[in-house]
Amino acid sequence: MNAQAAAVLTKPAFRKINWLERDIAVERRPDGVIILKSRVPLMEYQTHLPASLAKWAVERPNHVWLAQRAGADRQWRTITYAEAKRTVDALTQALLDMNLEAGRPVAILSGNSIEHALMTQAAMQARHPAAPVSPAYSLMSQDHAKLKYLFDLIKPAVVMVQDGPTFQKALNALDLDGIRIVHVARPAEGIASIAYADMAVTPVTAAVVQSIAQITPDTVGKLLFTSGSTGMPKAVINTQAMMCSNAAMMMQIRPRDPAALPPVFLDWMPWNHTMGGNALFHPLLIEGGTLYVDDGRPMPGMIDETLRNLREISPTYYANVPAGYAALAAAMEKDDALCRSFFKNLGLMAYGGARLPDDLYDRMQALAVRTTGERIVFYTGWGCTETSPTSTGTYWDTERVGLIGLPFPGVELKMVPVDSKYELRLRGVNVMPGYYRQPELTEAAFDEEGFYKIGDAGVFVDDNDPVQGLIFSGRVVEDFKLTTGTFVHVGSLRTDVIAAATPVVQDALIAGQDLPYIGVLAWPNLAACRTLIGDPEASFADVVKHPAVLACLKSGLQAHNASTEGASSRRIARAMFMVEPASIDGNELTDKGYVNQRAGLQRRADLVARLYADYPGEDVIILN
Repeated sequence: MNAQAAAVLTKPAFRKINWLERDIAVERRPDGVIILKSRVPLMEYQTHLPASLAKWAVERPNHVWLAQRAGADRQWRTITYAEAKRTVDALTQALLDMNLEAGRPVAILSGNSIEHALMTQAAMQARHPAAPVSPAYSLMSQDHAKLKYLFDLIKPAVVMVQDGPTFQKALNALDLDGIRIVHVARPAEGIASIAYADMAVTPVTAAVVQSIAQITPDTVGKLLFTSGSTGMPKAVINTQAMMCSNAAMMMQIRPRDPAALPPVFLDWMPWNHTMGGNALFHPLLIEGGTLYVDDGRPMPGMIDETLRNLREISPTYYANVPAGYAALAAAMEKDDALCRSFFKNLGLMAYGGARLPDDLYDRMQALAVRTTGERIVFYTGWGCTETSPTSTGTYWDTERVGLIGLPFPGVELKMVPVDSKYELRLRGVNVMPGYYRQPELTEAAFDEEGFYKIGDAGVFVDDNDPVQGLIFSGRVVEDFKLTTGTFVHVGSLRTDVIAAATPVVQDALIAGQDLPYIGVLAWPNLAACRTLIGDPEASFADVVKHPAVLACLKSGLQAHNASTEGASSRRIARAMFMVEPASIDGNELTDKGYVNQRAGLQRRADLVARLYADYPGEDVIILN
């Protein structure tokens, strides 16, 4: 036995998960194209999502479905399945009573809230697509250009706004002629609106049951919007079959013990995004679990709310972005009670949005072992809004981060060779029929065999053993060549750079197209930098000049360079911190927090010029 194998055997076991077997058919075509597909057939799935609410309202009427802190005392406000069903039916009746044009959407301007969830279900029951719009387009945007574009595209019949005054500027920017406005908390000034509370007590008639009976698998349940990172967002049609089949896929790869307690989630991910609104929300509803809405966020000033919640709620499944896990690990390392609450019932941790740094993985596992004596599997999946969303996953006990796994049952993954990696394409019942009212974009999105062209790239962990899974290798369109002719794979390099420079780098842009070497423009992780320098009040401008922060960035990138074995396609020659945050209006940043490389480099051309200047300033780090 070699030393590596012996080290693996000495590690504590993973907490038990009943994973689906990895039985993958591999078709290799003469032109180099590879098709991956699970031989395990997709399990049966329900016709529509409202059926689950009706089921649990009867079978588990007093079980809490949703909980959210509210009021001045910030105590948990809860709603059971039976209570939710009664309210959803009343809201459905109110929508039917409006005699709206068939199929016109119900737009939702709100963060995650109980009312948001109930109105979504009511819209589905009334057979009007629910269209949750990112609050960032209303509250962070200065020109509301994306919001106005989306409203013109989908032409909603009804708009639910959580709080009128909060969304006042956004509403004022819209043409609301012929649109019914519904307010939850307060009406907007000067805009006629209907109180949500009044709709929620509408007497229910047989029309509600009749409407639900007319829902088919092809009925459009939601319109979810793409990030808009390369232009204006597109409205993705989400049918009931798409959403229900994808939830079934996610449940099938990790079948739960029927005797186990219902799942408990604590989650902050926005429901206007397919990960929060579909991948997390739908399986929990279908399994009759409880969702605690986390009003915290993985950022300074908001993470404390998440930590407070985790001291009270012990989730069975927990998902977050790497920055959230970094903040959680730092807190748990100093708080044994928080550790015990977090790991008490936890079966699985999931991450997304970026590669989880190896050192963060090790810290979280050390905390799990210290608290429970077991390690907890870190899971991740891959997909997009157009695939409702998750199409692959790491459904086995793996210690490797950065994987995107293998196809789910019911999904075909097409791998088209591009240079040294593969362009990835998807086909399955979970893939959209198209974009709403944009047939030309729909046609361009699919290849001649009907595979959706997602635009991402991947490579095998082991070309000779596909069952070990795939590694995400960035966006195909982001890659570039240096003047030396060397091809740079931006996606994998960016995640490696962020991991190498942890904890001081939050995100980064990789520069170097048609230039002689690679440069990095980095956004600082303000919270980590403040901790490093011991100044909780330091500004962005302060931390990016601090010697300790600069030294951490430099040493991390030097260590990265040392691991590249001289490969110019991965070696970083220069780096510089940025102070200005990424811009949503400038298409640099999506509402999900993903960075658009091309837009960022174009918008910050002056910084790129400084990075590559013959005589760079003191803010440019030159690496050996």
